[in-house]
Parts: sequence; structure tokens; C-alpha cells
Amino acid sequence: MKVTVVGAGNVGATCADVLATREIANEIVLVDIKEGFAEGKALDIWQKAPVIGYDSRTVGVTGDYSRTAGSDVVVITSGLPRKPGMSRDDLISTNAGIVKTVTEQVVKYSPNAIIIVVSNPLDVMTYQAHLTSGLPREKVFGMAGILDTARYRAFLAEALNVSPKDIQAVLMGGHGDTMVPLPRYTTVGGIPVTELIGKEELDAIVQRTAVGGGELVKLMGTSAWYAPGAAAAQMVEAIVRDQRRVFPVCIELQGEYGINGVYLGAPVILGKNGIEKVIELQLNDEEKALLETSRGHVKEVMDALDNMSKANA
Repeated sequence: MKVTVVGAGNVGATCADVLATREIANEIVLVDIKEGFAEGKALDIWQKAPVIGYDSRTVGVTGDYSRTAGSDVVVITSGLPRKPGMSRDDLISTNAGIVKTVTEQVVKYSPNAIIIVVSNPLDVMTYQAHLTSGLPREKVFGMAGILDTARYRAFLAEALNVSPKDIQAVLMGGHGDTMVPLPRYTTVGGIPVTELIGKEELDAIVQRTAVGGGELVKLMGTSAWYAPGAAAAQMVEAIVRDQRRVFPVCIELQGEYGINGVYLGAPVILGKNGIEKVIELQLNDEEKALLETSRGHVKEVMDALDNMSKANA
């Protein structure tokens, strides 16, 4: 198995490191546009192999996608973080251009690869990669739900003083502020979370999860990378090892939940073919209303990208 991670920044390097440490692929290729950057990160990870004890080989290249040829899975983390004075449209335009160029190179050298998008704004960058690749939706999707649920589960574990291993949860919708919490589908060792924690405390945890990325930016002055990188690696593992894990991922909905053509987080079965099945939950009226709000927000950003593309045509 061969996995490529495009973008050797904090998220991409963390993803590559987890993939190597867990021996998820025989070869992991890191690609970056900054001269020597990917080579250095890959070499550092490889030199850790004798210490930790793993065989996966990591290699780095500067802009040479021919070295990625024949990749089974490609993780795209490329893109710029939002900077002071940069509008949302500026960020969308800049990162959409980067994701488009990267996707073209990925498909050229690995036409059968499954593509996982991590670049932000996540939902619309998944849209861009899907458009550019021409691949079916089962093979191009975004990482968001695993990260959001990880934050949610971590906060719950802390509040309940239990192991995060025993907490299972599903979140839907857009990545970030408009995510849709589903406490009805949250359990702790099989026990509904609503039997273990009060509504007010649970609502506070849900709200903290929604702004989880912003909390870290305020603390560190930059975006998170350990949890996002590990979350992307977990998706790769489910595909490479055909685990058929149930994860929330960003995918183009095609009629599920009454939504067409919008990229939203939804629970799926993830296996060797990518998305094996989209799971359609029976949402109540409140959950449906939240999902509709999230759909409207994501569609607005997608429309902004479409308008930019038309203006540049």
C-alpha cells in the first residue's frame, strides 16, 4: 500500500507520522512546494522508526508528483490559514486554486486513488476536489466529522471522568459553527449520554465543540494539527485495512436527508472502496431544522466558489 500526503505542514506531517507509526502503509510520500521541507519532515519521521519500532518508509519530495504515482489513498492538506485582513472569499479563492492544482496532479499520477480532503474551508474544498477530479463521490470526501466528534468525545470524557474509548457519537452538517449535534446518538459504554449528564452541561459541551477550532487558535495563535492529522490517518487506515468503520465524513449528499448537491457531514461506512454506504438516520424535527441551517450555510459558500469560477472563466 502507498499513501501520499500533500502538504508537509503541521497537519500533513502529523498525518504522515501517525500513518508510519501505526504501519498503515508500506510507503508514505510527503509532498510540499517549499524546497526541502517535505524531505526534511519525512527524513525525521523515518529516523524515528528505529526508536519506536516500525517499518513504514516515509519519503519527501518538492513538487514532484511523479513520485506519488500509484498511490492508493491521497490526503490533501494544502492551503493557507486565514490571516488578519483576509476575507472569507479571499481564503476560498486562494485555497480553491491550490486544491484544484493539487487534485489535477494527483489524478494524473494516481487515477484510481481515493482522495481525502482536509484543506479549509473543508466543505467547499471537498466540492472543489470532487469537481476537479471527476471521480465518483465515494472516492472524494472530506475529513471533518471525525475531528468534531473527537473533540466532543474528549470534552464528554473529561466532564464524566471516563475513558474516551467508551464514548461513541455522531455529528452531522458543516464543519465548525453550524455542525449538527446528535445527543440521541451519543452513548457511553452503551448508555445514552442523556442519562449521565444534565442538558445544560451537555449543551455547553456541544457549543464548545462547535467552536473547538477557534478555541485552539486563541490559545496557540494557529490552527490545530495533532487531532486533525490523526483523524485523517484514521480514515486512511479504515480504507487501507478495509475496516468498514462507521465515521461521519463530508460527502456530496445525493438525495439523502432530502438534500441534493451539497457537501455535508454524514455517517458512512468507510472501507476499501472508499465510502461503501451513506447511512441515513431518522432525524427528529429539531435535528432536521439544524441540518437545514447548516445546508444553507454550506450552499452559500459553494455558490461563492461557483461565482468566482465564472468570473475567472
